[in-house]
Amino acid sequence: MSIENAKKADALIGELRRQAAGRLTVFLGAAPGVGKTYAMLMRARELHRQRIDVLIGIVETHGRAETLALLEGLPQLPRRKVEYQGRVLEEMDLDGLLARKPAIALVDELAHRNAPGSRHERRWQDVDELLDAGIDVYTTVNIQHLESLNDVVHQITGIRVSETVPDAVFERLRDIRLVDLPARELIERLNDGKVYLPEQAARALQAFFSPSNLTALRELAMQTVAEHVDADLRETRTARGLTGVSIRRHVLIAIDGMGQSEYMVRAGVRIAERRGAPWSVVTVDTGHSAQATISAADAPGGASAVIRVEQARQLEIDKAFALARSLGGETEVLHDTDIAQGLLDAAELRGAKSIVIGRTRERPVARMFNRTLTQQLLSRGARYELTIISTPQARRRSLRLAEVASKRLSRREPMLILLTSAGATAVAALVERFAGLQDLSMVFLVAVLLVASRTRMTSAVITAVICFLAYDFFFIEPRFTFLISAHRGVATVLLFLGAALIAGRLASRLRMQVVALRAANGHAAAMQKLGRALSKSADLGQVISAGSSVLQATMRAQAWIRIKGDSGPADAVREMTETDMVAADWAQRHGQPSGRHTDTLTDSNWWFLPILSDTEALGVVGLRFPANTGRLAFEQRRLAESMVEDIGQAALRTCLVDELETARITSETERLRSALLSSVSHDLRSPLSSIIGAAESLSRYGKDMGTDDQNSLLETIHTEGERLDRYIQNLLDMTRLGQQGLTLTRDWIGVDELIGSAGHRLQRYVPGVKIQSQIDPSLGLIHVHPALIEQAIFNVMENAAKYSPPDRPIEVSAVPFECNTVRIDISDMGPGIPEAERRRIFDMFYSVERGDRGKHGTGLGLTIVQGIVGAHMGKVEALPGPNGRGTLIRMVLPRGEPPALEP
Repeated sequence: MSIENAKKADALIGELRRQAAGRLTVFLGAAPGVGKTYAMLMRARELHRQRIDVLIGIVETHGRAETLALLEGLPQLPRRKVEYQGRVLEEMDLDGLLARKPAIALVDELAHRNAPGSRHERRWQDVDELLDAGIDVYTTVNIQHLESLNDVVHQITGIRVSETVPDAVFERLRDIRLVDLPARELIERLNDGKVYLPEQAARALQAFFSPSNLTALRELAMQTVAEHVDADLRETRTARGLTGVSIRRHVLIAIDGMGQSEYMVRAGVRIAERRGAPWSVVTVDTGHSAQATISAADAPGGASAVIRVEQARQLEIDKAFALARSLGGETEVLHDTDIAQGLLDAAELRGAKSIVIGRTRERPVARMFNRTLTQQLLSRGARYELTIISTPQARRRSLRLAEVASKRLSRREPMLILLTSAGATAVAALVERFAGLQDLSMVFLVAVLLVASRTRMTSAVITAVICFLAYDFFFIEPRFTFLISAHRGVATVLLFLGAALIAGRLASRLRMQVVALRAANGHAAAMQKLGRALSKSADLGQVISAGSSVLQATMRAQAWIRIKGDSGPADAVREMTETDMVAADWAQRHGQPSGRHTDTLTDSNWWFLPILSDTEALGVVGLRFPANTGRLAFEQRRLAESMVEDIGQAALRTCLVDELETARITSETERLRSALLSSVSHDLRSPLSSIIGAAESLSRYGKDMGTDDQNSLLETIHTEGERLDRYIQNLLDMTRLGQQGLTLTRDWIGVDELIGSAGHRLQRYVPGVKIQSQIDPSLGLIHVHPALIEQAIFNVMENAAKYSPPDRPIEVSAVPFECNTVRIDISDMGPGIPEAERRRIFDMFYSVERGDRGKHGTGLGLTIVQGIVGAHMGKVEALPGPNGRGTLIRMVLPRGEPPALEP
């Protein structure tokens, strides 16, 4: 059986198996919330109206009202209850579904992990069993759950998805339906709370649901659907004995910069547009141009014909790329020593089915050995359609290139060829005379390798020919003629010529690879250096400073950057003329390069590149090269553009961070404002009401009251007034601590004095409070702000007094602690604070109904304590009280170094 017939048989068998088993329909989405379950239920309702037996195995609505409404009227299978770690989980009843055996079963969330104790670990295994039983299944899945795309999704989103579905499941597809939603609309659904709860939606928008991630995932989903449709089409046609076809028709246009690049772009675009296919333009850099430029630049006498030819080629490629981008295509420079393989790899990467090239040079020797580009593409790229375009200038171009090739040698290379050949002849003569060596071919072979390793392939071939003639003329009998007397001599010189040509070619190719690798390494090193500098930049000014310094060092040119009104460095700004500023403004306004090395506003000495984002131009970068700099090489242009793009991304990042910080501060300010108003309205109303009521009673009924009643009302006014004064003092202290630049006026004071002063102050407000102090006599003095630390101790003691039983004292202890610090513990015997809330009690306006933060406070007392202790470089924490009862607030303060005493 032939291979073709075997493929037809396999395809037919696969088709029959799919028809015998249940059929799988997948509703595929790029992300959660696009409407996969909604679309599946809509289809199920249509089938149900057509009297088709549809049964819901399991559908997750996630509380969405519009999805819940679609469940009405559809038969549902009761879910199976599973107990796990004290919780009751609901899973699909697989056995019930198999026993019921509907025509179509709806199983939502194919990648779901089943509860422990289920028959299968994953839901897709349940679906496999349903399909094996002959039940058609409708299911939903997101693109990030496909196993083969797990690494790609991780690279896009930075999130590793743990619940995945093997690609083998998709081999049982009957139909795949793409449920798509634009990224902006999906983000609007998130903001409206239609996908997640508000808190979850905010976190999702900052991580997975960014516009760039959603756009990439949509593209991935579309590619996946296209691949499966394409594969299904091929298999179906193959099973029926028809020729397989592909529906993916990307067109790859290859240019070489040798006289017809723009024509090639236009012709290739017309081909792609007629087919309705996407397209891209590429060129392959083999390293020949870089090597030729380096060799010619090293030659004395300045610029050579080689440099001019390479500059013309780079200019043509630049113009062709600019034309392609203006027409809406993508461009890329490929680096490969093998042009054919580079094009085939690029076509494979893009999924292209058609490659468009220009007519290549038909060298007789290359054509004889199948080495022309066209022949290599035809022999290697059997899966691709090859379109060869010729121009009216093709024949004249061949003649012109032949003429240029004769002038490619620089002034340095002929001298190197002659000196090396002469030197090899002299060394061979000396070796023959003094060493008696008869076979001198290796001497000339070394000379060929020396030239090939330092120049181009053309020079190596010329050297091989000259050495061949010298070897024949001076050392092969009869000497001083080009005749060869013996057959062995003929074989020797011919083998030498072949070995010299092969060795020269290999050495030349190695040099070209080294040159290309050096250029790529320099590019990567420059980008890495810029990335490190930009990663440390926290604001726009630092981005400008880092970007300009790296650009100046890498490009060896003066750099100037302006982003959103900020510009730098200052010395570059001073040297900018009015003409330069006009060119810079034009580049930023139009989003295109201008100034020197462009075709726009060339009077300026600066080369201006716009810094672009997705929606606007953020700024502009200017580079001023030395006056004697000629046309920039293509690699220099590409490196500068890449660095400008990275600077733009860093600038955009800092701008977004500033905007988020501003929004956060605004939100926090509004939250604090609301909390403060709520606190003032709630916590200050009670003392004010008491004061007003007592004063009104005295005013109206004071004459009829006894002395004790009047004193009681006056005491109420006094007590509530002091309470109100404490609230206001707490608010003022919090305001002081929230101001930047709070300075501490430190002084040396004893801990016992601070605790005693705070205790006496507390006893004035709470007359019946008991305080029990234990202070280590060796403590001595500490260097703090006395008033603030006393206020902190008072706030903690007052807090403890509220919840300590009347007959139990507040315990205060102060002892030396580690690292030259003082530990002050204040404990009560109240109900205590739950462990989960001990850290939160220091948050502003946070109160709990039990423990040391009851409902009768503003929620500022311990926040003020934390601010005061933190300002002294100390720390404060809440711990369980003695014997596990009550609460212990521990403050640790640095003691400070006492000053040296004067004698």
